[in-house]
Amino acid sequence: MNAEQFFAICPRGIEPLLADELRALGAAAVTPESGGVAFGGTMRTAYAANLESRLASRVLWQVGTGDGSSETALYECARDIAWERQFTPQQTLRIDLSASRSPLRSLDFATLRIKDAIVDRLRDATGARPSIDRGQPDVRVFAYLDGERLTLYLDLSGEPLFKRGWRAEKGEAPLKENLAAALLALSGWTAEQPLLDPFCGSGTIAIEAALIASRRAPGLDRRFGFEQLAGFDAAAWRELKAQAAAAVDDTVKARITGSDISTRVIDTARGNAKLAGLQAWLDDGRLAFAATDARQVEAPSAAGMIVTNPPYGEQSAPKSATVPALMRDFGDRMKAAFPGWTAWMLSADRDLPRQMHLAETRKIVLYNGALECRLFRFEMVSGQYRTRPPRGPETA
Repeated sequence: MNAEQFFAICPRGIEPLLADELRALGAAAVTPESGGVAFGGTMRTAYAANLESRLASRVLWQVGTGDGSSETALYECARDIAWERQFTPQQTLRIDLSASRSPLRSLDFATLRIKDAIVDRLRDATGARPSIDRGQPDVRVFAYLDGERLTLYLDLSGEPLFKRGWRAEKGEAPLKENLAAALLALSGWTAEQPLLDPFCGSGTIAIEAALIASRRAPGLDRRFGFEQLAGFDAAAWRELKAQAAAAVDDTVKARITGSDISTRVIDTARGNAKLAGLQAWLDDGRLAFAATDARQVEAPSAAGMIVTNPPYGEQSAPKSATVPALMRDFGDRMKAAFPGWTAWMLSADRDLPRQMHLAETRKIVLYNGALECRLFRFEMVSGQYRTRPPRGPETA
């Protein structure tokens, strides 16, 4: 296979983690950028990134660059690419354009010109034009304008990579699977440490942790966009999938617990875990979900790690006035019941440490979609905290 250029999109803030992950998968010339990582390698490298990456949202294949200073220049650049070598007019198509510092006045018209160039090229080469499908296209083209420079990509992922294929129900304010994997990586959690998510919702962090512990490739049970392209190497793909399947270890020991106050979402979490292939983990207790108020949760062991995405006002509308009080009470619970534990908590509320009456030992800026968040670390040192007297009704 020839060397190619690719770009892996990821949530902002985890680019260095993704860069390390891609290097481990054999990528070359790995360069973190805002919102993703550029890298080089063969098409097999890109297949492996789609199959194995826990952190990327998409993997794009760079197929051309050129002048993007005008709509005419966009058309000519896109038309010069031999799209007929990659897909047929019988396949449906979608074009997405994003821009930074572009001089063009209408990005919608710019997208239309790129679309015209692609379908005109296919019509001239094959005698037929592809149809546009914005819902579930067979082939997706990404265009990026950086000033007056246009870069064109073919999407190799299809559905976003954070869609592992096991989520039947999302629950309220779901955390994307690749961001959950990033929280676990940043925390330094390993399967030897008991793990608790006391605000588990539909189970994303706990399920992702079990899949990481069992070394199960996140893309093992789903399909990808590159399978639709003309140059798809089915033999290389079968080999990569066989290697990934052989690497799965469902005998690894772990103790992963998720809890939530809602019995409904706990049922959803268990259902998602079953769909993720973790029935054996549920049966033997390595993965457990319980309907428990976080203000009353018990530590499952003498020491361990909390990794969680607690509720905060921006996650739902209208904004909940009860969240600060909830976090104050949860802070009291951690002081009382979790000495020796380390807690990592993702929140868009910068006042979280103050609400919990705890001092963070580290904070990392991450983005949950467009929402700027902080990942706070708290060290629960035994004997450090005094229990506060109960609050009366007037201060509750």
